[in-house]
Amino acid sequence: MSDSTVASASSVPQPKFSKISEAVIRIAGNSQDGIQAIGGFLARLAGRSEQEVMTFMTIPSTISGGASIFQVRIGTGEVLSSGDDADVLLAFYQESYRNHLSSLRKGGIVLFDSDHVEPDPSKSSEFHHVGVPITSLTVEAIGGTARDKGKNIYALGLIARMFDLNLAKLEKLISERFAGKDESVTKNALSAFHAGYAYNVSGLVETFQFTDSSKRAGHQVVMNGNEALAYGLIAAGVRFGAGYPITPWSDIMELLRRELPKYGGMFIQCEDEIASISMAIGASYSGRVAVTGSSGPGISLKTEALGWAVMAEIPLIVVDVQRGGPSTGMPTNVEQSDLNIACFGGHGDSPRVVIAPSNVEDCFYVAIEAVNIARKYSVPVVLVTDQAIATRIEAFEEPDLKKLCQDLAPDLSPVQEFKPYDLQAPDGITRHLAPGTRIASGKYPIVTGLEHDELGHPTSSPKLHQQMTDKRRNKLKALAAEWTTPKVYGPPEGDVLLVGWGSSQGPLREAVEKARAAGDSYSSLHIRLLNPLPNGLEDIFAGYNHVFVVELNDQGLYGYGQLAGILRARYCDPKIRGINKSDGLTWKVKEILQRVKEQLTTLKQKN
Repeated sequence: MSDSTVASASSVPQPKFSKISEAVIRIAGNSQDGIQAIGGFLARLAGRSEQEVMTFMTIPSTISGGASIFQVRIGTGEVLSSGDDADVLLAFYQESYRNHLSSLRKGGIVLFDSDHVEPDPSKSSEFHHVGVPITSLTVEAIGGTARDKGKNIYALGLIARMFDLNLAKLEKLISERFAGKDESVTKNALSAFHAGYAYNVSGLVETFQFTDSSKRAGHQVVMNGNEALAYGLIAAGVRFGAGYPITPWSDIMELLRRELPKYGGMFIQCEDEIASISMAIGASYSGRVAVTGSSGPGISLKTEALGWAVMAEIPLIVVDVQRGGPSTGMPTNVEQSDLNIACFGGHGDSPRVVIAPSNVEDCFYVAIEAVNIARKYSVPVVLVTDQAIATRIEAFEEPDLKKLCQDLAPDLSPVQEFKPYDLQAPDGITRHLAPGTRIASGKYPIVTGLEHDELGHPTSSPKLHQQMTDKRRNKLKALAAEWTTPKVYGPPEGDVLLVGWGSSQGPLREAVEKARAAGDSYSSLHIRLLNPLPNGLEDIFAGYNHVFVVELNDQGLYGYGQLAGILRARYCDPKIRGINKSDGLTWKVKEILQRVKEQLTTLKQKN
């Protein structure tokens, strides 16, 4: 694997087969080249083949497009991250080759379009170069007018041949992808794929085969985080949503707009973010939990109305798909810098629940949990995800929808008397009746953003304001006490505890595994309920010499990020320190381990 070779279609040696347990494939080109389509096909094939899969992608934020990558890690064992170093780099252009060669492991394979890429001779000893004239061969296979839209499918055929992938399943995926379009589109796509698959890559002296995966008990589904979250909301019984387009939230909005009418619901695209959350609040008050959502800039606009929902104690789901900020920032890159606004955004004391899924599968289940919390505690729930989970594709066991799906149809049974803000209620939690419910006493409550008495009527009573403030606070304390303390990944005590939230769960667990294999005493903890914090975290922290909170946000003025700041404020423990970055990219396992080592060295020198 040392020489640069332009492959020939003839006189090729018979390939040998090598068994592998996993592979990391990075595809680099321009967004117009269908980079995401190739990765999506590979990811969905893995899911249908009972393999583990995780992806990572970057796309340009400009309308005209630009450089893009899609990385997919396929394995027959547990896959916790999208992989640090690629085994194969597929490069469509010279800049793709130049910018991403460093992402390839030493001895890895560079499969490049020799029509557009001239390999670097100085790198021939480090990587195995295989050149294929992808553009011209696509023209030959399906004609010149379709070459720009077909070379990605041709390249998919090359990869399928390289890894001995299931031909029939890929053909079915391609046909499904182009279903509904003109028959000639599907025909051209299949022709390009078959041409790529038939091409013998003579520079590659072996073909790889994945070892047999362990059979799962149930059928796998494959989707990205935005899809999983949207379907989770539907399963939870949400039948109304309102929003305004913004990357990367828009995919959730579009899916709900397409799917909700099938279940008797609807999604409204409003004129702005303020109208969106206000409409969702009204729909929630009418008897069902409703959803609105956005990304960072839109969440800022929603905060005043979010405070209204806290004051009126209206159950509501607000989805925040985080992206790079502030302002317009980096709308197609990942960051975890909205935690403070999710927990504290707005004026006055306005406690709300904040919960964050840890992976794509968790998006589905957290959506259901969020709806149930909103209903039980009559409180807005901010469901915080991020661009990495939103666009990442994973395979997971198909949920048992018969057990999980719930109906939130309002109960309109008449009552004798009712106080939604009853201060004598045993659990202290507000309950709202759906408008139209008959109250025999004739004393009907109201809802308002003003401080109120037990029936919702405005009041300026200092005593009532304190009582209602206590009421709104105490129900979150009840949730914290009810929530199960998160489990430690690894031993319950040791030298280093890595704490994370959101999309960092997999890389942190993989970092723990590598560190422990090297003889280091590491464990990790992932927190899903971020406000209020679950009880018992201080007991976990006590078992470790160092607690490092790993976040995709800035270290701030004092050397730690947003969750670390919340934890330090809560527990007053100086050993809680931050490991932060805000480069718009997900954590690599080797990055985490290196940063921990640097921190430990610095602390040792100080002591």
